[in-house]
Amino acid sequence: MTPPAPSARSAGTVTRDALAVLQPGFTGTTAPDWLLRRLGEGLVSVGLFGRNVADPAQLAALTGRLRAERGELLVAIDEEGGDVTRLEVRGGSSFPGNHALGAVDDPALTRAVARELGRRLADCGINLNWAPSADVNSDPANPVIGVRSFGADPQLVARHTAAYVEGLQSAGVAACTKHFPGHGDTAVDSHHDLPRITADLPTLRARELVPFRAAVAAGTRAVMSAHILLPALDSEHPATLSPAALHGLLRAPAAEGGLGFDGLIVTDGMEMRAIAATYGIERGSVLALAAGADAICVGGGLADEDIVLRLRDALVRAVRDGELPEQRLADAAARVRALAGRPPGADAGEGAGPAPGIGLTAARRALRLTVTGPYEPLAGPAYVAAFTPLANIAVGDETPWGVAAELARLLPGTETATRTAEAAAAADPAALVDGLLTAAAGRRLVAVVRDVHRHPWMADALHRLLAARPDTAVVEMGVPQAPPRGALHIATHGAARVCAQAAAEALTGRGPFPVE
Repeated sequence: MTPPAPSARSAGTVTRDALAVLQPGFTGTTAPDWLLRRLGEGLVSVGLFGRNVADPAQLAALTGRLRAERGELLVAIDEEGGDVTRLEVRGGSSFPGNHALGAVDDPALTRAVARELGRRLADCGINLNWAPSADVNSDPANPVIGVRSFGADPQLVARHTAAYVEGLQSAGVAACTKHFPGHGDTAVDSHHDLPRITADLPTLRARELVPFRAAVAAGTRAVMSAHILLPALDSEHPATLSPAALHGLLRAPAAEGGLGFDGLIVTDGMEMRAIAATYGIERGSVLALAAGADAICVGGGLADEDIVLRLRDALVRAVRDGELPEQRLADAAARVRALAGRPPGADAGEGAGPAPGIGLTAARRALRLTVTGPYEPLAGPAYVAAFTPLANIAVGDETPWGVAAELARLLPGTETATRTAEAAAAADPAALVDGLLTAAAGRRLVAVVRDVHRHPWMADALHRLLAARPDTAVVEMGVPQAPPRGALHIATHGAARVCAQAAAEALTGRGPFPVE
């Protein structure tokens, strides 16, 4: 039976609700006319990316212009700190990421770092941060989480997730804990394909869900769903589209085995191939809302008016056709509007004031030095060999990484050479290293790697380099494994700018860093 057509008034309400649940992006550092127009028609949220940010003053002006059009507005950004930064996309983050904070394992430090990050976001007019990542990095081969996780121990991840949520929200910025129900036990990146996690439900409850329970207990205002298939929960639908995951697990009260979360559920980016290639963005968005999601994140790739209109019309059509209950859409829109009503800095606590040096302090504490042979600190210009893997999409390729720039600041005349997977595939492995040795011309060598355990070409090149020059210092800026043989191994637990600064200090003998 065909459902009755909505009344004229009801149709207008449904259209406004459909706009309200969208979190779109846009291009440029000023607000386009189409975005301002849609804000006037009912759009409540905007997502910001690195392409929208030039500097704090520009960003504050941008968010101010958006709020001049709509006062109660949810301005979201993906600012994890560490490797994933939008505020400092072109220079590298002033804050270490989760893995570095987990390596220190001082929840008070994590809370202080998150508070300072939140203060900077609030100053720029942002009131929702798509962070922290609460994923337990249980698979070392994970290509998308890695240093974005606090670690592999569920209890460690839980206490730091809670501290991060508390710190961020104490600055008046809502946390969006991700990627529910946990993206750590996979070797597939959902940007490219649909990951499948085969763990049974008891394992999920004892591992993946532990940090999310902590986040809910800490009062996280939002949770982001993951585009991952967990047959133990739902053999057909990925979590973003699964009523069993969102309504039956995340929303259900603790007495029924759920997490009892009553805040905003945000989807991960709907352009990601785990959804788009299987369901299509419009169909996927309808299914996500029907499953229990409240806000549709889109705009990382598709960032124009057309995608907003396509999704708006798809949701309205789904209500008209009886596929999406009108009350479900209305409830989702109400949750978005409620959070949008909290301006940046609202309900900020009275804790400590600005702490501009907290990021570097944390990065220094996260360093782990292992000396496996005779080593003297660098005293003159060095030669840096940077082995660079393909950039993680979540990180992006705009953000610089490595220690060369920071080392050159301390030791003028330091040079660097970059070797990539493409270069390694096109060259003889021995020739690749021989070129570095020739270019170094007798200077001290520093090899910089990132997740060397995941890249055989990188491991091979490093092995050859250390065999030829055992006095080479190695700086691992990804997830560290057993250090290779070499004079000095430094684990930074991330590639933030402050991690590079701390590593350069250690290489040149500045600062008291513990040696293992």
